[in-house]
Amino acid sequence: MSTAEYAIGTITAAAFAAVLFKIVTSSQVKSLLLQIIEKALKLAG
Repeated sequence: MSTAEYAIGTITAAAFAAVLFKIVTSSQVKSLLLQIIEKALKLAG
Protein backbone atom coordinates (compact mmCIF):
# COMPACT_ATOMS: atom_id res chain seq x y z
CA MET A 1 0.00 0.00 0.00
CA SER A 2 1.06 3.53 -0.60
CA THR A 3 1.38 6.27 1.95
CA ALA A 4 -1.94 7.80 0.85
CA GLU A 5 -3.72 4.50 1.49
CA TYR A 6 -2.19 4.30 4.97
CA ALA A 7 -3.29 7.87 5.67
CA ILE A 8 -6.87 7.16 4.58
CA GLY A 9 -6.93 3.99 6.66
CA THR A 10 -5.62 5.84 9.71
CA ILE A 11 -8.19 8.63 9.35
CA THR A 12 -10.98 6.09 8.92
CA ALA A 13 -9.87 4.15 11.99
CA ALA A 14 -9.71 7.33 14.06
CA ALA A 15 -13.19 8.38 12.95
CA PHE A 16 -14.57 4.93 13.76
CA ALA A 17 -12.94 5.06 17.20
CA ALA A 18 -14.51 8.48 17.83
CA VAL A 19 -17.96 7.17 16.93
CA LEU A 20 -17.52 4.12 19.15
CA PHE A 21 -16.34 6.33 22.01
CA LYS A 22 -19.46 8.50 21.69
CA ILE A 23 -21.70 5.42 21.71
CA VAL A 24 -19.99 3.76 24.66
CA THR A 25 -19.95 6.94 26.76
CA SER A 26 -23.64 7.69 26.19
CA SER A 27 -25.83 7.50 29.26
CA GLN A 28 -27.99 4.69 27.87
CA VAL A 29 -25.01 2.43 27.20
CA LYS A 30 -23.47 3.30 30.57
CA SER A 31 -26.63 2.26 32.40
CA LEU A 32 -26.90 -0.94 30.35
CA LEU A 33 -23.30 -1.89 31.10
CA LEU A 34 -23.82 -1.08 34.78
CA GLN A 35 -26.85 -3.36 34.90
CA ILE A 36 -24.90 -6.20 33.28
CA ILE A 37 -22.04 -5.78 35.77
CA GLU A 38 -24.42 -5.68 38.73
CA LYS A 39 -26.18 -8.87 37.58
CA ALA A 40 -22.83 -10.61 37.13
CA LEU A 41 -21.72 -9.59 40.61
CA LYS A 42 -24.98 -10.81 42.11
CA LEU A 43 -24.57 -14.19 40.40
CA ALA A 44 -20.95 -14.47 41.56
CA GLY A 45 -21.60 -13.58 45.16
